[in-house]
Parts: sequence; structure tokens; C-alpha cells
Amino acid sequence: MNPRALPVLPERPLPGHAVCLDLRTPPAGAHDAEAAVRAALDVPQPGGERRFLVVDEADRLVAHQLLYERLSSYGPAHVVCLAVGARGERTLSRSLTLRPPAAGVLWVFDSTEDGVPGEAVLRPLVDVLSTPEVFDAVLRALGEVVHGVAVPAVRVLEHDLTDEARARAWRQALEGLAGPDVPAGSVSAEQVPGALALLLDEGVPRSLSGHRWLPPQGRAGAGLAACDAAVGEAVEGYHRVRGPAGLLTGAGRSVDLPADLERVTEELDRFRTAVADAFGAAGGTRLTAEHRGVLRERGVELPELPREISRAGIVPALRDLTHDLIGKGLPLRSVAARLSALSARTAPVGSAARLARLDAICGPERLRRLGARYPFTAGGSRPVAFAVTGLLALLAGVWPVLGWALGPAVGVLAAGLAHLMLRRRPNRSPDGRIDGGGATGAAPRLFGGLLGGLVGAGLGSFLDLPLWAAAVAATVAVAAVVLLALRDWSRAVDEWWARADPEEAWRILREIQELVVTTAVHDWLFAEVRHHCSAGAGAVAGLLRGLAETADAHGQPHAVRKGDRPEAEPPARETGAASWSWEDWRDDGDDWGEGTEAWGDGTEDDLWSDPAGAAAGPAAPESPPPYDPPGRDTGSSGDGPLSGPAPGWLERRYGDGGPALVDTLVGDLVAGTVLILDRCWAGIERDPGALARAGHEQRLSELLDETRLRLERDVAASPPPRYEGLRDPDALASLAVFTDRSDRPDAARLTGVAADAVARLLLAEDDPGRTVALCGPEHLRLLSHDPLAARQVRFVPEAMRRGAAGDDIWRGTAEDVVWTGAGRHAGILRLVPLRADVVHTVRAEEAGEP
Repeated sequence: MNPRALPVLPERPLPGHAVCLDLRTPPAGAHDAEAAVRAALDVPQPGGERRFLVVDEADRLVAHQLLYERLSSYGPAHVVCLAVGARGERTLSRSLTLRPPAAGVLWVFDSTEDGVPGEAVLRPLVDVLSTPEVFDAVLRALGEVVHGVAVPAVRVLEHDLTDEARARAWRQALEGLAGPDVPAGSVSAEQVPGALALLLDEGVPRSLSGHRWLPPQGRAGAGLAACDAAVGEAVEGYHRVRGPAGLLTGAGRSVDLPADLERVTEELDRFRTAVADAFGAAGGTRLTAEHRGVLRERGVELPELPREISRAGIVPALRDLTHDLIGKGLPLRSVAARLSALSARTAPVGSAARLARLDAICGPERLRRLGARYPFTAGGSRPVAFAVTGLLALLAGVWPVLGWALGPAVGVLAAGLAHLMLRRRPNRSPDGRIDGGGATGAAPRLFGGLLGGLVGAGLGSFLDLPLWAAAVAATVAVAAVVLLALRDWSRAVDEWWARADPEEAWRILREIQELVVTTAVHDWLFAEVRHHCSAGAGAVAGLLRGLAETADAHGQPHAVRKGDRPEAEPPARETGAASWSWEDWRDDGDDWGEGTEAWGDGTEDDLWSDPAGAAAGPAAPESPPPYDPPGRDTGSSGDGPLSGPAPGWLERRYGDGGPALVDTLVGDLVAGTVLILDRCWAGIERDPGALARAGHEQRLSELLDETRLRLERDVAASPPPRYEGLRDPDALASLAVFTDRSDRPDAARLTGVAADAVARLLLAEDDPGRTVALCGPEHLRLLSHDPLAARQVRFVPEAMRRGAAGDDIWRGTAEDVVWTGAGRHAGILRLVPLRADVVHTVRAEEAGEP
């Protein structure tokens, strides 16, 4: 064939596919065939099945006998050789190694079409034959033809995406995985598992509800008891003073309410000082025996860590929270923001930070207000007191003759009671040491009573009321004066007590106790747990952000190459454009060939960048991967679209992407990310600060490369490879819907191209004319003309028959169809045997020239 300028083999090994290697004579300076064989043997193949697809020159099969024998050096191997013959060749010699049932040969002649490079014919053929199901079917068919050698005749349909659709789907998938930058936000106890909720709501575990944090024999407990007793004594004295006995008898003389209030303020200040001392003395991120001793000296007794929470349960709770957030469809950066908020909320700040809250509860201003001296005022409005007393004195003065004495006496009685209230006011100590002052309105009552009494006496002389009526009036007036005085006394005492509000000390004590309990639980008992949670959540958040950045780096958009493919969807029959391939994509702008016809002017950037530099193939340093064409510069990537038209037997149909494409890619990436995170939890449990992000980011790069490879190979119709070795499978049980990616959409929903054309191709009557033989007219006489001797392999990707519509169009399909698990190609591969005298088997070869 023509000199090789385009890659024939896949750039990377495809899981489960046949290992491809090229033994043709390489250009000067390239790796030799022995290195390719060594690299192929190093490629792991699952299930113990060893498949090799070898591209070789037809006249070198015998010379490469030892190389083919080496492919079986690690155990039985199956080999399909794609022998490339020149136009002038009329016979084929092969060694015993290439005989069925373990091997077979497909003889492909140089039948280059006008404008179609020879390598463009081999590349799609290699893609089809490397599929394990097709490989096995072809090898079985070769075992049924003469000599195990045949010339292929093919008709292939390729369903793929346009460059724009692939780039758009990949970009949207990466955006769905990583998400945009979001602020940290907030997190509440209702949004996290129970083990973490205890760290957020500042509640007390139920097992500690009965614990005595401030024992009475301790310093803080003694101050609490003394303050509580002082408030109780003040309240008891208040109740003794506020009644009639407090005004009319000497019951209130033994009560010293101002001194009681002063004592309340002092005891409360002492208790606050003791608590503040405890807050400032203990702290840190871990509760030690020394800290316990310091707190015990200050009157705070700490229990053991409650059973509801432990350090060992934090990382599993973080894992469950992370899985729950991912399961809700949040991208990595949104999950990282939630975890960052959790890290900030649970970070231990130390008990010293609680001093500000203590000052807010019982600061100097509140203590000053509690110990302030408030005046005692009784009697209400002075004009009202003047009028009411005058009216009552007038009523008592209507008694004829006696009214001149009774009327003014009522005024004197009212004034005397007011003066008595002033002398026995509750804000004055019995010894006069503390006096808040006061006013009871005695003078208005006196003047009002005298005036009203005289007016009433004059009115009584004029009216000359009966004796009984005058007596009743005088009695009512005196009783009213006394009752009004008692009412004013009680009301004034209550108002003064409300202003002083010594019972607020009880509320302050309760708030301080609650603060002590909260501090003891969350800043002392939970200090190590909170630190572990904060560090773990921060480590996972940082890891997720790093993974998101890695994903972003794999999806940086660049200019689309012009001329690779038309903007609009091409017609069903598209032979003028080559297949876009991840394996063929190049990261640099170099041309495949020597001229500009392959890539244009070479000045435009790649469509997608590969910043991670993901190299393909498991090659050892001393031998290249078998997927690199011998004629390609190993210093550049081989991932790029094949330029030039497609062969006539390959019909390409391009779609703009189906409705399930992006969701499927995002689901695959999310599932792989969850499995990557499965490796990190043990390290976070040991030391969150030592989490090695680079290794996990490298695994994500591998995941992105693998997903991108499947996007090229079959538009992600095949599921990701099964991940073995989960550290905690039970932890992922709730995410089975995300991690189990075996249920895939049908190909039409992924590519946007219906599978009707494939069904019509397979349902058509067997007609050799539908396939194109890969040989020239001059080679037709070498083929067997027995129609029964040929074998036919029909192959269709499994994804094309999934879905309800697919079931309908595939009815009546031949039973011998090979349903492949992956790939974007469907069609017919017809194996036409050669005449018996064309193939020669060399039974003895001293040493093949490798």
C-alpha cells in the first residue's frame, strides 16, 4: 500500500478488545516489530482470553513466524492477521502458527480508491475486527474456510456524532460534573446525618441530660447556689412587704429589700467571674486530663464522651453526607461548598470565644441595671389624689355638726397613710444605709381633704340629713380612704419591684447555665470530634474542588477546525468526510502528512485540549505501546480525526446528539467520581491534613480519558468497566442508581441517529453485491467462486436494539447476528476464501526474520 501517513491502530487499548499491533516495516528510526510484540504482551486482557489483531505485510508472514509464536508465550492466544498485500502479489505464504483454530488470516489488497488513502481503509477495518465479539466470530468463520485465509468483503454503517455535537456534549458533561463556583452558603442540622447534627444544633445529647455540670461543692456551683438563695430571699421579702401587713403592721420592718438586691448583684457577679475564669482557662482542640483538672478546680465537672457521638463515626457520616449531596444531583463545587460550610460551622473555636456571649448575658451594664436604686412612687396623679380625697372628705363632712370634724379628719387620715407609705417604702433599708427616695403625695391628699371636709360640713348643715344617712356616708368615706391607700401601696410596691426586676437574676442564671452546658459539650467534650469533622469536611471539600479543576482542565474549549465537517448534519450517505476519533485526535497542530491538505493551514487550535497529557497504552519505557503506528512520531499524540474521504464501503451517519447523551455522560462521570472518593475515606480517617489530592486527581484524569474514549468509540453506549475492590460496598448501596451504569440508553437517544438503515441492511436478502471486496479486479481470479464456501458475519452494537422502537425494527433479524457490546459500527463482513493453490503453508522455518 501507499506509505503510511495516517494512524491505523487505536491510540489507547480498549478494555476487553483485541490487542492491536502493527508488524509492518517501520520507517527509519521507528520502533521495530519486536518492541511492538513485547508491548502487546504486556497489555492485560481480562478473563484469561488473549486476543491479538496483527497488521502485517503479506510477504512477511513467514519471516515473522517467531514473532507470532511469541504472542502465545504467555499462554494460548487467538490471532487474526490482517495481511496487507501489494497489487502484484498472487500467492500468500504463511507459517503453521497462523493456522486455525487459534489463528486466521484476512488478505487485504492494495485497492486504494481515488482520493482515499490506503490507511483510511485499514483503520475502520481494525476498529471493527478488534471488537471481541466480531473478532471471535471472524476467527470461527476463518476456521471454516479453506486454509483459514480469506479476502474480506464488507459493508459498514457508522453512527457517530458531529465534531460540534461531541464537543458540546463533552463540555456540558464536564460542566454537569464540576459545576460553577458557588459561595460557601450555610448548612443546618436538618441537612446532615445525626452524628453531624449534634455538632451543629448546640444541643445536649440525651445521655447527658441528667448530668450535674456545676456540682454544689465546686467554686462555680457554690456561686450559683448563693446567687439563687439571694434571689429567693429577695422574692420572699417582696411578698411580705407588698401586702396590707407591710404597710399597716411592723411585718416589713425586718425586711431589707435593698440589701437583698445588693447581695443578688454581688453573688451574680461572683458567679459570672467564676464561669468566665473557667472559659478562659480551658480550650484547645483536644480535651486532655490536664484540662479536666483545670475545669474541676473551677467547679465544672465533665463526664465522658457520650455514646451518641464518637470520632470514629465522623468520617462515615461525612461520607454519607457527600454521597447524599451527590445523589441529589449537585455538582462537585456545590458539594464542596456545602462541606466548606460544614467545616466552618464545626471548627472548634475554643471556650474563650464564648466570653462575648457571657458578656451579652451578664455584662457590666446588665449588672449595673440590676443593682441600680429606683425611687418609690405611690398615690398616682397628684390632681387626681387631691380631687378623690376632697370628695371623700366632703362625703364624711355632710354629718350635721360632727361633719366639721369628720370631714377634715378624713383628709388627715389619707395624708397620714400616704406619709406611712413613704416611711415604709421598700427601697429604703431599715437603718437608712440604702435609700432610693420616693414620693407618695401626702400634701395633695391633706389639702384636698381639708377643703372637701369643710365644704361637706357646710353642705351638711344646709341639707340636714338623717343621722343614719350621715353615718353611712362617713363610714364609706373612711373605708374608701383606707382601701385606696392599700391599693396604692401594693401597686407602688409592684411597680418598684418590676423596675428593679431582681427576678431577672434567675433568668440570667439559667442562661449562664445553658451557656456552660453548651460550652462544656461542644467546646470541651466535642473538641476533638469537631476538629476531626472540620478537618475532614475541609479536606473533602478541597479534594472535590481539585477534582472539579481537573475536570475543567479536560474541557477547555478551543476553536473548531474548519473543513473537518460541515456545520449542518450531513446526509445519510457521507463518503467525503473521515471519522472523528478520540484515538486519532492530536493535541498539537501538526499535520498528519507532509502537506496542508490534511489539517488545513495548521494555525487553528485543537478542538479539545488534553492538559493532563494522558498518554495512552501501558508501554514500558524500553518498548512503545503497540497502538502507535510505526511511522508516527512518538513525541506527539495520535488522537485526531482521519483526514480525507472514507472508503466506498463505509457509510457514515452523523447525529447532533440525542436527549440522553449528556445525562449519560454526567452519570458515568459522577459514578466514577464516587468510586474515586471511595479510596479517600480511610486516609481522611487517619489524617485529614495528609490527604494526597494528586493521586485522586490522576484517577479522575484516567476516568475522564476513559469516558472520553467511550464517547468516541460508541458515543458512550457501552457501560464503564466494572470497578472492583470497593473498600466499603455497603456505603454505596444507597447510590446504586448512580454507581450501577449497566443500564444504558439506546444508541438513537445517544447519537440522535435512528437505527433503521442498519436494520434494513441486515434484513436484506443475502447478496454478495451489497459488500465491497477489499481487492482489485485483477485479484478476483484468486478468489473461490463457490458461493457456499464464503462465510458471513453480521454485527450490530447492542445499543442499537435497545428501546421500544428498536424492538420493532429488529423483528425478523437473522439469528446469526453478532451483537457487540461496544462500537459505533454495524454491517456485514463477508469472508471469501481463496483458491487452494493460492495459499502456501510453510511447515518448517529455521528462524523467521523478525
